[in-house]
Amino acid sequence: MMVKPIYLDLRTVAQFISLSTASVQKMVREDRFPKPRMLSGRRVAWLTREVEEWAETRPVSDILPPENTGASKSSY
Repeated sequence: MMVKPIYLDLRTVAQFISLSTASVQKMVREDRFPKPRMLSGRRVAWLTREVEEWAETRPVSDILPPENTGASKSSY
């Protein structure tokens, strides 16, 4: 049984919304993204529900995402 997390840390939030951690932190500072909650004296995290609600409010885009070329980085 999979349990949906109540809180998400910074790295997980960034992955969840497909942005960098720096972008998330910048949007929080600019009041364009939900602020994290205090879990303890030195630990913060985001409520999953608030992140999902923020994502639902994003406008629909007319811009299509770039094609996935399927190319992988190789070490040759």
